[in-house]
Amino acid sequence: MKQIELYAARTSRHRRTWTAAAIPLIVLFFIAGQLLTIFGILKPMGFHQADLATQWQPLTIQLLGFGFTALLILAWAWLFERRSPATLGLNGDALLRYGRGLLVGAGFLFAAIGLACALGGYRIEGFGVWSGPTLALFLPILCIFGGFMIQGATEELMLRGWLMQLVASRHGLVIAVIINSLIFALLHAGNIEPSPELALALVNLVLFAVMISLYAIKEGSLWGVCAWHSIWNTLLGVGFGLDVSGGKIAVQSLVVDLAPAQGAAWWLTGGAFGPEASVATSIVLLAGVVYFLVTGTLRQGARYSAPGLG
Repeated sequence: MKQIELYAARTSRHRRTWTAAAIPLIVLFFIAGQLLTIFGILKPMGFHQADLATQWQPLTIQLLGFGFTALLILAWAWLFERRSPATLGLNGDALLRYGRGLLVGAGFLFAAIGLACALGGYRIEGFGVWSGPTLALFLPILCIFGGFMIQGATEELMLRGWLMQLVASRHGLVIAVIINSLIFALLHAGNIEPSPELALALVNLVLFAVMISLYAIKEGSLWGVCAWHSIWNTLLGVGFGLDVSGGKIAVQSLVVDLAPAQGAAWWLTGGAFGPEASVATSIVLLAGVVYFLVTGTLRQGARYSAPGLG
């Protein structure tokens, strides 16, 4: 079914960006946001690329800098497409949907980590902030979570909010889900060197994007998936001290410190990419995809169909 509006009704005043132009624009908005952050904030403050893996302050700034990309997308939608944030999924019941997304996202992350631990992938290495809790130890955790709130929301706005809605309105839901999921995976393809871990990670990233797309379609909103994405990343790196898409976070863990168990296979721990390249994550994400398909997510997307509008 084409001419689908996922999040709000379409009017005759609205424009649609050409699909062929949308993908280059996503790359442009993403790069522009990163360059503004690096050369407008991090470099003048004296930070370098290597500092992101060893200091929480520049990492927080980099994550918050994703907001520049979000602003560019919102500005394009408002000024060129004549569309409000509500048409991109930033619509009603924000607190309820965001809170529910945090809980559901945390549940999926705990399920993936718990399964990997049960299969012998990880061991407890320490107890993080609880070894000697002080208020100073919780400040970096809160700042990193705030950064992931912006980073996660920006990626969802870019792909599940703007791009998926745009493609669905022209080519239908199935193509919209496929395109945004492949682009989401490719955006992470350079995080580590080519390896078996990277190959499995890309498969899992596609699974994650498909699942999160189906969730957004079913809910008719972006708030829940923004929360899911943010809490997933936060709990991986800050909750358990594990790699997030191939990157380390230099803070003490909020839950427990986990490390790969002696002799554990890379396909169970995710190797250099972290748990997102684990078969445990594959199983949990695939279960999520099946759930949303069985509950009829794709039928939900027709709620704002608007045939005949250009």
